[in-house]
Amino acid sequence: MWAVNLAAARQFHAREGHLRVPRKHIEQVETEAGLVCRQAGVGGPVGVKLGTWLDNVRRRAAKLPERRRAELDQLGMRW
Repeated sequence: MWAVNLAAARQFHAREGHLRVPRKHIEQVETEAGLVCRQAGVGGPVGVKLGTWLDNVRRRAAKLPERRRAELDQLGMRW
């Protein structure tokens, strides 16, 4: 799931230029054929509750592995 959520964050950032996502925002992401997602099965579009996910990630920032934190830092994540 991290990969799908991160893809949604990257897509939003590429389009909007920031990660100040409203809490109720849902980002539509096209998943790759090799990526299995609970919502979409294998491949196909999926709605990611990006605002909720980012809020949850912020709350758990101290427990995030350094690699994941760095991935979000590259997008200008405000902690």
